[in-house]
Amino acid sequence: MQWVRSALIFLLLAVTIIPAASILVIASFVAPYRVTYFWTGRPWLQFSIATIRWVGGVNCRLTGYQNLLDAAADNRVIICSKHQSTFETFFFPSVMNHPVAYVYKKELNLVPFFGWAIGRLHMVPIDRSAKGDAWRRVASIGARLMDEGKWIIMFPEATRSARGQQRLYKSGAARLALETNAVIVPIAAATGRCWPAKSWTFVPGRADFSIGPAIVPHSGEDPIALMSRVE
Repeated sequence: MQWVRSALIFLLLAVTIIPAASILVIASFVAPYRVTYFWTGRPWLQFSIATIRWVGGVNCRLTGYQNLLDAAADNRVIICSKHQSTFETFFFPSVMNHPVAYVYKKELNLVPFFGWAIGRLHMVPIDRSAKGDAWRRVASIGARLMDEGKWIIMFPEATRSARGQQRLYKSGAARLALETNAVIVPIAAATGRCWPAKSWTFVPGRADFSIGPAIVPHSGEDPIALMSRVE
């Protein structure tokens, strides 16, 4: 029964992404960004989370959201989250009342419909094989997007990690925070149990998200030391 529910979820997402992404791409050329983001992109993500909840039996619990709002009141914001699953990439924009921009691998732009929509939402695509160029893109585009009022979301472990596993925390988010006078808001995400990495199966249960207080970089702080505080 579990695999039947999971198959139904992916079928619904695959069928609905085609018209949703098509509308988003067209709207991105004629409508203001916030209209494109909140009226075309975000509703599909909210539909996806609702589908996973009602069909797959995966509920969500988010705590500490006020920490994010407090941090964003007077600061540029970089969100650093654990990354156990694809689930959090869908969840964050669906619940945050502010435009967000992911730092993501540019190969996703080639995915039909879904990738095309991401490409029109003005985020930060990078080529992981070009390390120096990748950082320059993160620094320049990230600063510009924060100036436009967006929250930047980065996964310090760079890729999904299995439940209970921890990868090396890379210092890119810390470097960006120090360079742009931004604060870092850490998020603990326990999603691997309900949607394991590289899995097509949903497991009924609860996905927990906990947002911590903002971490303010110290003047002249070493990026690795700052990332240790985030970790």
